[in-house]
Amino acid sequence: MSGILLAGPTGQVGRELVRALAPLGAVTALTRQQMDLGSADSIRHAVRAAAPEIIVNAAGYTAVDNAQGDPALAMQVNGIAPGVLAEEAKQARALLVHYSTDYVFDGTRTEPYVEEDTPNPLNVYGRTKLAGERNIAAAGGAHLILRTSWIYGVRTPNFVLTMLKLARENPELAVVTDQIGSPTWARALAEATARIVGQGERARKATGIYHLSASGHTSRYNFARRILEIAREVLGSAVGTPVLRAITAAEFPLPAVRPLNVATSKEKVARVFGVRMDPWETLLRAFLADLAARGDWQRITGT
Repeated sequence: MSGILLAGPTGQVGRELVRALAPLGAVTALTRQQMDLGSADSIRHAVRAAAPEIIVNAAGYTAVDNAQGDPALAMQVNGIAPGVLAEEAKQARALLVHYSTDYVFDGTRTEPYVEEDTPNPLNVYGRTKLAGERNIAAAGGAHLILRTSWIYGVRTPNFVLTMLKLARENPELAVVTDQIGSPTWARALAEATARIVGQGERARKATGIYHLSASGHTSRYNFARRILEIAREVLGSAVGTPVLRAITAAEFPLPAVRPLNVATSKEKVARVFGVRMDPWETLLRAFLADLAARGDWQRITGT
């Protein structure tokens, strides 16, 4: 059994990792108050006190638009802190598992991105996450960088819960149709991560970057359409029946420019670890069924 240090246990993925990693060893889950990613001293003290064999970093500055106005903090959390974690992991001979994003790409490819494609982020969030990747690699220890996509779960805000909320409040919803990605349930991502980490020495020796998200890809518009269609099947008529109107990203400007096509190939993670996540629609249906089983989906979505 391995000692596992988990950073960010209250986030979308982190809260699922607490459960998913438990069979692999004793999990020390540290919140921001217990390990401040804004402080290198705090990180070093926390890692040395825990003396883990595995470090999983699910913490990060994930507010993409807010990062545009707060680049220094975003860089500290997403760029600098992962490098410090990597240095400490190397010193402790621990494996570092870190989550990155498909937003490191500019979205101009017509084919799915592979891990070897050259990053070219369009916004502060993407640039800071890329800096984190590079700082981890520069530390020279055993690490797995998992680039993921369009995460959703029971913690707000995320696209699925936002759509469920807006559908009950509006007769019409405008949704971007030219942004492409792989919607990924946080629980499925956590479970896939645990399957990789559970491979022990193989995981340690397979240092590098991997794309890990739901199989397949879709547009924001089609994702929204399937959210509402499946939700009406699973959650009932209370979901609402708004008309969806397709718009372009240019018609819905945000502080942070998003890459248009961030479809990624997951063949590398399947080849190296034998891990292939379910199709995005399968995961969406499972998430909505889980939401229905909770019996309080309207409270969770804030409606």
